[in-house]
Order: sequence, then structure tokens, then C-alpha cells
Amino acid sequence: MGDNHNLLAEQRRALILEEVRRHGGARVNELTRKLMVSDMTVRRDLDTLARQGALEKVHGGAVPLADASTHEPGFEAKSSLETSAKTEIARAAAVMAQPGSAIALSGGTTTYALAQQLVEVPDLTVVTNSVRVADVFHTAHRGPGGARSPRPGAATVVLTGGMRTPSDSLVGPVADAAIRSLHFDVLFLGVHGISVEAGLSTPNLAEAETNRRFVGAARRVVVVADHTKWGTVGLSSFATLRDVDTLVTDGGLPDGARAEIQDHLPELVVAGEDEGAQEREEQRRTGD
Repeated sequence: MGDNHNLLAEQRRALILEEVRRHGGARVNELTRKLMVSDMTVRRDLDTLARQGALEKVHGGAVPLADASTHEPGFEAKSSLETSAKTEIARAAAVMAQPGSAIALSGGTTTYALAQQLVEVPDLTVVTNSVRVADVFHTAHRGPGGARSPRPGAATVVLTGGMRTPSDSLVGPVADAAIRSLHFDVLFLGVHGISVEAGLSTPNLAEAETNRRFVGAARRVVVVADHTKWGTVGLSSFATLRDVDTLVTDGGLPDGARAEIQDHLPELVVAGEDEGAQEREEQRRTGD
């Protein structure tokens, strides 16, 4: 792809900086498409802006200048990143929720995408600390004019209380108390970062404690995370890889990372690639 020479370098970098600040982050492939320049040009611009202290480079893109371990973009900003991957992950994870089971969904944009896939699974009991996730189920089960639908099999949704984070999760003592006495068949957990050394981590200390409660209450822990989360480390770890039963991710995960994950986790599901595993899970769920 040829570069767009209609923009001076200074203009192009100003547009990049505006994009990063407006959305809380931007990926290289998005910037190349919007600016109509090459991947190499965008990466050079990001290098220049990072040296100037205008933004911070991260794997695959850039975020506003902040301590990478404590920076937490808002829900809307994160929703714009890796959207197709999140949809694929959600579809692959949805078959792991059996009708009539009790499940938990943590906050996050990937679990939000998963909730949209789960609304037709009958007789679920769903516990979540995400207002966004709860709204997906409530909206799906309302009839014309906003009236509550009498449709049999609609999910029962329990929303924890708590303090709201930038990513629209409810955390803190109220959320922790709500989760403490519960037991889930499956926890679907979104994460800020996952690595061999740090395990599962988040930039938010209160969210780390609430997620720790979720993990402790689940019989099976399924982490839903796109490939950019691998190798990322947030401020606070809340679980080790030994606490995870299944990681559902996308095909952007490098081969080296796949091998490393398979050495440390019982099950790795790559959305769109591991169709056999998804079929086995579907059979297990339906009892066929």
C-alpha cells in the first residue's frame, strides 16, 4: 500500500495522537486504514510520538501516556479494539454454557460479546458484576414497548452491587460479599493481561479482589481473551495459570505463545481453528 503524501508527517502524527486520546488507544492496523499509509509509516510515527513523550507504545498499537500497569481504558475505548476477534472468541466460548447451569460473567468487552451469544441458552442463572452484561440479557428478554417478555427459559440475572470501574465493572466490598457465598458451574472471565509469570492481572486493585472471589467460587474457570492480552501484565495479579481450566483466544496468537500456553494450561481453544474441541463441548453440553 502506497503512503498518502497529502498529509505532512506533522499532520499525520497529530491525527494519530488525537485518535489515541479520543478512544483511549489505537491499533496499528486501524491507523493504517484510516490514514491510508503503510504499516511501517505508522510504526515510525508511533516511535517518534513515544520519544516525544506524547503517547505510550504497546503491543500492536499505542495508548495515552500512562503507567502501562495501571492504565485502564474505558469500556468504549476497549470495545473498538480487536472487535472481530472478540466475536469469534464469544462464539467459541458460548458452547461451554450448558442449559440450566449457573454461570458467572466478569466485566469486560469480551464477556459483553459473549453475553450476546448466550441470550438464547435456556434456563441459565447468570451472576455478573457488569452492568453492560446484565443489560444484554434484560434487553433480550423484553417484548415490544419494553414490556418484560414471558418467554420460557429466559435467563435469571443477578447483578452484584459495587463501585464502578472505568471499564464498567462493579467492584469492591459489596460485590465481594455478593459473590462470597455463591457457587458457579462455569466462570467466564475477561482479563486485562495474562502471562506465565504474573498469571491473570488487572490495573485495578479492587477489581483484582472481586475477580479473585469469582475464581474461588467457580468449578470451571474459562478465560476469554484476545491474543493481545498474552504477555500483558497489570498492576495486580489475582490468579495463577493453575487456576485456569480453559483459555479461549483468537488466531492472532503466535505459535511460540501457543506452545507456552499449552505447557501451562489444561486446555487452549483457538476460535475458528479448534472446531473439534467446540464440537466436543457442544456434545457434552447437549448430552448427545
